[in-house]
Amino acid sequence: MPDVQTTIIFVAAGLACAVIAAGLFAWCWRGWLDLKRAELGGADVSPHQRRDMGTTTMGRIEVADLKERVRRLEAIAAGVDL
Repeated sequence: MPDVQTTIIFVAAGLACAVIAAGLFAWCWRGWLDLKRAELGGADVSPHQRRDMGTTTMGRIEVADLKERVRRLEAIAAGVDL
């Protein structure tokens, strides 16, 4: 049978790991919510974050535009009228 001190150490280590995991989860969740808020154009986004967000948003729009062009060209090549 394990010693009481060993059991206490294992329980404390497990609890510490659970607290660290919960803190990491909360931090990631908050970051994800901030990202979604910024994507939706939230008013509480700082100017620095808004500046950084603009470059990625424009990149996404350009990629979407290119995908649309490729889709149209593929339709033309296949002989389908859009």
